[in-house]
Amino acid sequence: MVDQPIRTEAQRGRAEKRSRSLFSSTLSKFTKLRFVNLWLIKLRRLGTVWKDTGMVSIGLKALPLRKHKSHNLSQDSLMADKGKYSYDDEVGKKRKMGRKGSKKHAGFHGDASTENQSGAAGKPRKFAKDKTASVPQASFVRKQVDAETVKYFSEIANVIEGTEMDMEERSVICGNALEEARGKEIELATDYIISHTMQTLLEGCSVDHLCAFLRSCAKDFSHVSMDRSGSHVAETALKSLARHLEDDENHKLIEDTLSALFQAIVVNPVDIMCNCYGSHVLRRLLCLCKGVPIDSLEFHSTKPSMVLAERLNLRSSQLDNHESQQNQPFPNQLKFLISEMLNPSRADIAILQVNQYISFLWQTALKLLAGDEEELSRLIPVLLRCRTDNGLDGNFIEVTAVKKILRLVEDNAYSHLMEVILAVAPDTIYNEIFTKVFKGSLLKLSSHLSGNFVVQALVSHARSQEHIKLIFEELGPKFRNLFELGRSGVVAALIAASERLQTHEHKCCQALADAVCLANESSACIVPRILFLDNYIYTGDKANWNWPNGVKMNVLGSLILQSVFRFPREFIQPYITSITSLEGTHVLEASKDPAGARVIEAFLISSASPKQKHKLVVKLRGHFGELSVLPSGSFTVDKCFSVSNMSLRETIVSELIPFQTELSKTKQGPYLLKKLDVAGFEGRPDQWRSRQNSKQSAYNEFYAEFGGPKDAKSSRSENFLADTRQNSQAEKLKDLRKEIDTHLSSGNKQMPDGKGFPKDVDDNFFKSKRRKMEKASSSTKNSNDGEILHDEKLSTTKNEKKRRRKDGLSKSSDKKLKAGITD
Repeated sequence: MVDQPIRTEAQRGRAEKRSRSLFSSTLSKFTKLRFVNLWLIKLRRLGTVWKDTGMVSIGLKALPLRKHKSHNLSQDSLMADKGKYSYDDEVGKKRKMGRKGSKKHAGFHGDASTENQSGAAGKPRKFAKDKTASVPQASFVRKQVDAETVKYFSEIANVIEGTEMDMEERSVICGNALEEARGKEIELATDYIISHTMQTLLEGCSVDHLCAFLRSCAKDFSHVSMDRSGSHVAETALKSLARHLEDDENHKLIEDTLSALFQAIVVNPVDIMCNCYGSHVLRRLLCLCKGVPIDSLEFHSTKPSMVLAERLNLRSSQLDNHESQQNQPFPNQLKFLISEMLNPSRADIAILQVNQYISFLWQTALKLLAGDEEELSRLIPVLLRCRTDNGLDGNFIEVTAVKKILRLVEDNAYSHLMEVILAVAPDTIYNEIFTKVFKGSLLKLSSHLSGNFVVQALVSHARSQEHIKLIFEELGPKFRNLFELGRSGVVAALIAASERLQTHEHKCCQALADAVCLANESSACIVPRILFLDNYIYTGDKANWNWPNGVKMNVLGSLILQSVFRFPREFIQPYITSITSLEGTHVLEASKDPAGARVIEAFLISSASPKQKHKLVVKLRGHFGELSVLPSGSFTVDKCFSVSNMSLRETIVSELIPFQTELSKTKQGPYLLKKLDVAGFEGRPDQWRSRQNSKQSAYNEFYAEFGGPKDAKSSRSENFLADTRQNSQAEKLKDLRKEIDTHLSSGNKQMPDGKGFPKDVDDNFFKSKRRKMEKASSSTKNSNDGEILHDEKLSTTKNEKKRRRKDGLSKSSDKKLKAGITD
C-alpha cells in the first residue's frame, strides 16, 4: 500500500482557502468550458433560471449534495500503481466506489477467469490458469490527475449522477465536461474514482462528443482497454456508440471513429488480446461492427443448460440464424479487425491457442462470422495451425497437424474454441476435420474431461447420415462404458443427432437399452434405470437394484428419455412398455420431480397410441389437484388433460375444483384454470361437456384434412404438434388450435338456447380456418400456382365473411353434437 503524502498545517490552510474562493481564484486556470459548467452547477444549487442569457435551467433538485459511503481504498483499487495521486479524505468519502453496471455479465469488472463458454452437461467448466505468462505486455504508468481537475469532476459528479434532469440539459453538461477532459482522457479513464464519472458522461453526451472523445484517446485506447477501470470506460463508450446506430446519419461519423481505433489497435494487438479486460473490450468492438448487442444475445452464455438444449434439439441454435448478415452496419471493418488481429499473432499461435482470453475473443469472432464461408475458410485454418491456401477446396489439414490438434482439444481453453469451430465450419471444412482428425479417436476423446465436450459438439453438428454412421460405429457399442465414465452427455448428443438426421434411430434405442438392461432382464427396468442413471450405474449390486425412494432423478437421464420419445413408435416399444409398467406411486413420484415430469410429458406427446397414454394417466387419478399446484406438475396435468377421453377429463377438472384459490396464486395456475375451464365445469357441467365435444369435433376435421393424431398413415404425423423440430405448418396448426380454444372456451357468456356456444361460431368459422391452412400449405408449390391459389382464397374468405351466420351452430355441427362425438 502506498502511503498517502503528509499534509502540513500550512498546506491544509491553503487548500481550505482555495476551496472558499473557488470561482474567484480559478478564472485564470480553468478553461472557458470548465467555467461554464461550474456556473451551471452553481445555478443548479441556487435554483436560478437565466433564460435571457441562454443558460440552461437546472432546477432545485440538486440542492442537497449526494453523500457517499466511505470506502477503504485497497491496493488494487485507488493505490494499485505507483505514481497515482492520493485524494483528500473528504473527496474519497464523497465518491461512490461501486462499479457502474456491476450486474452479472453486464461488464467485465469481475474476475474474467470465471467467464465460461460452457460445454454441455454437468457443471460449467472453469478455464485453466493463463498459460501465456511469457507473452510480453507493455508496461504503462498512468500520470497524476491534478487537484483542480479532481475537484472539477467531483463537482460534476454531484450534479449528474443520481439526479433527474432534462435530457438536453444533461447532454450539454456531459458534452462540456468531455471537452474539458480533452488531452487527459487516459488519466481520467484509468482513475478508479473519476472513471465512474466518465462512464456517466459518456452515457449522457451526444454522438458528436462521444466520437470526439474516442478519437482523442485512440492512440492510447489499448492502454485504456487493458486497465481495470479504463476497460469499463471503453466498454461504456462502445455501448453508447451502438445506441446511435439506429440513426443512419450517424454511420459515417461512427465509421470514421472506429477506423481511428482500429489503426491504433492493430499496431500491437497481442497485448490487448491476452489481457482479461482488453479481450472483453475487443469482443464488444467486434459486436458493434456486426450490429449485435452483446448483452442481449447469447454470445457469452455461461449456462450449460442452454448449450445442452441446443445439442439435444430442445431449442434452436443462434448459430443457425444468419439473417443478421444482411443488416450488419460495418462488415468491412469487422473483417479487417479480425484479419489484422490474426496476422501479427501467427508467429505466437502455438502459445495463443491455449490462452483463455484469446479463446473468448476468437469464439466471438467465429460466431459473428457464422454463415460467411469465405471468411471462415480463411480464419479456421489459422486457428488450427494448418495450411491457409486451400480454404473451401479442403485438404488443408496435414498429417503432422493431426496429432497437435488432438493434443490441443484436451486443453480447457482450446476445447471451447474447437466447439465453436465445429458449430460454424462450412460443410467441407467440417467433413475434413471429422475424417482426418477425430475419426478413430472418438472413444479416447470422450473419456477426457475437456475432450468429451468437443465430441459432443462434433456429434451435435454432424452434417450427414454418413457422419452419424461413422460415429455410431465407434461409440454405439460403448454406451455402458461412457455411462460408467460419467460421459452421459456424449450418449445424449448422439441420440439427439440420430433423431435430427433420422438415421440409426432403432440402433441407438437398442444400444441405450442394452447399456442399462441385460439380455435376460425385462424391458420394464429400462426407464427407471435411466431416470436414476447415476444411482444405477454406480451401485455395487446392479442385479438387485430397485427404485430408490427420495432420490432426485438424473437430469441427463431425463433428457435422454425425452429424446427417445421423439422417435417413431416402432423404435421405442420397449420404452413405452417400461414407462406404462411403472407402479402408480412411481408415476406420481416422477411427476413431482422436475426431471421426471419432463419424461412423463414427453411420453404423453409422443407417437405412442392413445390407449397406452391412457394407461399411464389413470395411475395419477386422485392426485391431479396436488400436482397442479407444483411448478412442474401443472404442465403434466395440462398434458394429461389433452390426451384423456371425456370421462377422464371430467375427473381431472373435478379434482382441480378444490385447488382453484391456490392455483390462482401460482405462475401457471391461471392459465391452467382458463384452459381447462374449471369454473365453467363447476357451474354448468353440461355446457362444459358440450364445449369440449365441439372442440374435439373441430380438431378432428383439421386432423382429417391435414393429418394428425387420427391419421394412421405415418407414425411421425401423430406427433405433429409435439415435434421439437416443428415446421411452419405445424406451428400454424398449433396456433389454430389455440384460436379454436379461445372461441369455444368462452361459451359461458351470450349462449343461445342454453347450448353453451358463442353465437358467431359455426361451421363457416372452421371452414375459413381450413382455407387459411390450405393456402399456407400450398406455399411450397410453384409460384404461378401459388398466386392463383392466393387470389382464389382471398375471394373465398371475403364471401365467407359475408355469409357468416349469427344464429348459433350450423346444421352439420348440430348433427355431430347429437351423435355424441367424444374423445
